[in-house]
Amino acid sequence: MSWAFLRDLLSGVNKYSTGIGRIWVAVVFMFRLLVYVAAAENIWKHEHDEFECNIKQPGCENVCFDHFFPVSHIRLWALQLIMVSTPSLLVVFHVAYRENREKHHNQKLYKNLGKIDGGLLCTYLISLILKTGLEIVFLALFYKLYNGFKIPRLVKCDIKPCPNIVDCYISKPTEKMIFLYFLVGTSCLCIILNLSELSYLIFKYSIKCYLKRQKRNSK
Repeated sequence: MSWAFLRDLLSGVNKYSTGIGRIWVAVVFMFRLLVYVAAAENIWKHEHDEFECNIKQPGCENVCFDHFFPVSHIRLWALQLIMVSTPSLLVVFHVAYRENREKHHNQKLYKNLGKIDGGLLCTYLISLILKTGLEIVFLALFYKLYNGFKIPRLVKCDIKPCPNIVDCYISKPTEKMIFLYFLVGTSCLCIILNLSELSYLIFKYSIKCYLKRQKRNSK
């Protein structure tokens, strides 16, 4: 899978972000995207082929694997990366709208096209809320699908066509567990950064409105 489009999106978003937002972009790019492409993808690459059960009943391994891994970890992470990065497009589109508006009127309408204020501030806050919500949804989905954030060494399966309780073994469980904790940890870090940036922008805007009100009242 080519991740060039996501890389270009993150680099574009970086232009219109606050300091905290740039840290978020760095975390997503360095600690999630690069780790995913360079290491995690290869670890889960042959997860189905390396899933073994102690019986050769036709179809047994397939139904057991599907039961314990209804969605591949790696594909769910890929979807998560795409989904949590997509709301940032709202900011990029809003800046593009400002640029087109200036071209249409053939005059300077904004002091700084990428300055986070007015309508762009609302768009930025909405994107932060969406990113935070999607991160939480995916963490909850991971927990629900796999009964927690863990990779067992052995699972017991009694689903037809397995004739009895079958022991099935997952390959490289320790290595997978390490990357699972790392990716879940970076997801939690991104949630903290999003909430911090959201709080910072709301606080900054509130102070700005308060000072303007005080200035008007003093006249």
